[in-house]
Parts: sequence; C-alpha cells; structure tokens
Amino acid sequence: MAISQKELANEQRCRLFQHSDRHHQLGRRMINRRAIAAMLLAGPMMAALPGCGNILGKQYPPYRYRVTVEVETPEGLRTGSSVIEVSVSIASKRVFGPFADAGASARGEAVAVDLGRRGVMFALLRNAAGEDWASGAFGIAAKKVTLEESRRLPRDADIDPEFDLEMQRILALRGPHTIPRWFPADLGHPEIRSAYPMLVKFRNIANPKTVEEVDPDNLAAAFGKGVKLRRIITERTDDPVTKVIRKRLTWLDSVTGSFIKGGPTTPIDTLPLGASLNSGDFIKGL
Repeated sequence: MAISQKELANEQRCRLFQHSDRHHQLGRRMINRRAIAAMLLAGPMMAALPGCGNILGKQYPPYRYRVTVEVETPEGLRTGSSVIEVSVSIASKRVFGPFADAGASARGEAVAVDLGRRGVMFALLRNAAGEDWASGAFGIAAKKVTLEESRRLPRDADIDPEFDLEMQRILALRGPHTIPRWFPADLGHPEIRSAYPMLVKFRNIANPKTVEEVDPDNLAAAFGKGVKLRRIITERTDDPVTKVIRKRLTWLDSVTGSFIKGGPTTPIDTLPLGASLNSGDFIKGL
C-alpha cells in the first residue's frame, strides 16, 4: 500500500525526537539497546581506525546549541539559557540487521530563568512525558524528508538514507528557531503533544522534594499575575557547554534516584512530581 507524503514526513520526524530513558524509540520501531550500546561503546575505536565507522555504523559530528527561555514579567523580560551538546550515531544494517537504528544523547544542563523575588523557573532536559527532550530539540526546525525525496534515495544503503539526510540538514541549521508549542498528531501519536521541555520550580530551592511542575500556558499560577512564557529558542553555537546549575542546586550530586521515594505499594498516580524526577533531568554528562 502506498504511503502518503504526510505519513512519511510524520514517521521521519518521529525518528529523532521520541527518545526516552526507559524505552528509546525511533519512529514506530524499538531500538535494540544492546546493539546501539555496542556501537556507541565502540566509538573510540571507530574514530581511531580508518574505515571502521563504515563497518559498525556512522557517528555524526557532535553539535552544540543554545536553548533560551524568555519570560515576560511586570518587571520586564527575564531570560535564561544553556548550551547543550548532542551526539548522534546510527548503526550499520549489515552488522545489526533489523536492529540497525539510531541513538542520540545530550550533554548539558537545564535552563534556569531567574524571576527575582518570584523565584526561579527551570526548563528541564526532559519533557512532561518523561522523554529525552534535549537530544532532539535543536532538530525540530530541520526540514523533514518528503515523499518525493525519499523515492530518490537508495534503498540498499547500509545507513538509513532518510535519517542520514535529516541529520545533514540538522547539522547545517543556523540562526535562531522558535520551538513550536505543539507537535501535530501523527501515526505514532494520535493526539497532539507538547514540543516544550518540562518546566518546574521549587517551593524551597534547597530542598529537591519541593519541586512542582509549572504549566507553560499559565506561568501566572506559579509566579504571579502578569508572568507568562514568551518563547523558547534554539540556535547553533560553538560556545562551550554551560556548567552553572550546581551553583543554584547545590544538592544535585548528593541525591541518588528520584527526589521522593515511594513505597512498593504506593500507586504511581498518587505520588508527587518529585517521585518521577532525578538529578539527570537537570544535568547530564557534566
């Protein structure tokens, strides 16, 4: 059965932006985590041995982008930003067969927006659904592969040609890009999904258990009348990865596991937000 242009575009978009720490999924296919782990662990060997990358797969050049969060307040515009580095690899079909899929990882930290007496808002490295947001955020602005383009790509390529083309476009992106509020419904997700990272605040910034989610469409409920989210922007940069969040959250390295521990019989839907968050949602690889 022929696939429509919309279906193809949606499927290709899913491939990079639906990673999760629990179930790394690209499009509608599940990644064989052992296969991808083997390829990523072989990274130093691939870099050192000529032609080895063509055997195990392809490692794309790491890239950095700055994510900036702008918030309007009665006291004026408040902004915060963070530089994140992303590494992407895709496995060889010859080596990994049906499990030849892609993996992306981000290194960086959450964005902190200081709202003065109102508190500090954080834009996390994950989204509200618990999926890795940071590794795919920059690529949202890249042009997706169309049906016509797909038909012209080689079907017998060792590396997924559609994914490879999208990655080339992501690496070529320049200039600021505003993150859309929503992803449209697609084949893998029949309902619209937020394209934003999870936003949170702390009632007491010294206590991770006091974390609370912030509604991106109603910042006033968390920070007072007249406070609203203006936009979230991503832009390619060569600046170093930022490393400042530990100065605000001095407890980050001392907390293991989730901020709040629930008992084995505690219903998940009754636990506070802190039960589903950990330090890795605020900082990774630093």
